[in-house]
Amino acid sequence: MKDKVVLITGGTSGIGRACAVVFGQAGARVVVTGRDEAKLAETAQQLTQLGIQHRTVRADVGVEADSARAIEETIAAFGRIDVLINNAGISMRALFQDADLEVIKRLMQTNFFGTVFTTKFALPHILAAKGSIVGISSIAGYRGLPGRTGYSASKFAMQGFLEALRTELLPQGVHVLVACPGFTSSNIRQTALAADGSAQGESPRDEGQMMSSEEVAGHLLRAVQQRRRDLVLTSQGKLTVFLNKWLPGITDKLVLNHFRKEEGSPVR
Repeated sequence: MKDKVVLITGGTSGIGRACAVVFGQAGARVVVTGRDEAKLAETAQQLTQLGIQHRTVRADVGVEADSARAIEETIAAFGRIDVLINNAGISMRALFQDADLEVIKRLMQTNFFGTVFTTKFALPHILAAKGSIVGISSIAGYRGLPGRTGYSASKFAMQGFLEALRTELLPQGVHVLVACPGFTSSNIRQTALAADGSAQGESPRDEGQMMSSEEVAGHLLRAVQQRRRDLVLTSQGKLTVFLNKWLPGITDKLVLNHFRKEEGSPVR
């Protein structure tokens, strides 16, 4: 990673911020995007304290013009992009029958179109570097999760897009990684959208029992260095992908029962 330029969307907390630290400590120059000015400043302060060369860009990946500007500012600062980590994302927690359609639209705009927009504008620079495009997906991109219809749809769409893109770019030597961390300790559950589009607030899960964002970032760094195709993390995540492939009917019931047990679950 020495002197490589890594652009991380949604890099102001959780996996995104952890990636900024881990890739930066490996020698990369880091650009972090996010919507929250205060969190961007916190991330910048942390990177400065660690001696990591960086830039921050206030941008919403779901806005095409913001995505274009993030790429422009990265090139203006460092002249190249070697690794793009499409990390920005939001989740939801509501039954589809109860959810406002705007919730589904917001998830698709950020999780899917945010990846499409940023990748589109970064692609000429990634091609020039024969670099890497990373999509931070989810087990929900392999297996639809009840109460997360919009989230699952957006991650399935992301994975289909990146798989097609990987195949298109094989002759050009570009690496495309789809990473599915499984349940990871981050703020995505606190900011998940309820049926009316408001933030959920408290996480319904025990965050302390999950893989940390820092551990995920370490796995991502190695996967990029090794130019891996796929990365599925946590034993629960790997088991879910395996069972859904070979025993899908049984997995339907197992997943339903699992999410019914969540505290305050909307799944009945």
